Amino acid sequence: MTQGDDDLDSLVRKRIRALRVAQGWSLEELAGRAKVSQSTLSRIENGGRRLALDQLVTLARALDTSLDQLVENATDDVISNPMIDGAHGQMRWPIKAEPGMTVVRRRMTDPPPDHPSRMRAHPGREWLVVLSGTAILLLGNRRLRVETNQAAEFPTMLPHAIGAEGGPCEILGVFDRDARRGHQRGEDVGKANRPSP
Repeated sequence: MTQGDDDLDSLVRKRIRALRVAQGWSLEELAGRAKVSQSTLSRIENGGRRLALDQLVTLARALDTSLDQLVENATDDVISNPMIDGAHGQMRWPIKAEPGMTVVRRRMTDPPPDHPSRMRAHPGREWLVVLSGTAILLLGNRRLRVETNQAAEFPTMLPHAIGAEGGPCEILGVFDRDARRGHQRGEDVGKANRPSP
């Protein structure tokens, strides 16, 4: 066994114990759910018994996780830097565990559009939280005030737009792939329709 294998073995054992403790289960409770003896489970957690694939599958099910998540090797970079999009005044971070999901931080100074024809609708879902200031979310026929530390979540097939109220506003949004694409297309169309300075 190599050092990397030993590290993964240790990580899996710690993960089993941490998931059990997070559920508030004793050794006896998890052993009963996984249909293994309490002493076997104790030896698995403490390194006194070899990890067997069939037992890992059973333990993953009992812990309400997948085998992939249970044995995932955390060698990927934990820290990621934003992609800065100066043209749209935002920073973006992809979510590695959920391909297609993106986190966007954006500072807004303009109020929401004053005409319904400037609202967007597209496939997807959005979730956003106001980090500072106050945002106005136009959603269908509704005008919602979203203040600092308040969040909003909605299907993007509803016509929507967002802007600042009474000064700058900063939001952090989570977009699925469809929502992100819908906004990128909308921003590009908006830029093309603006008169040249």
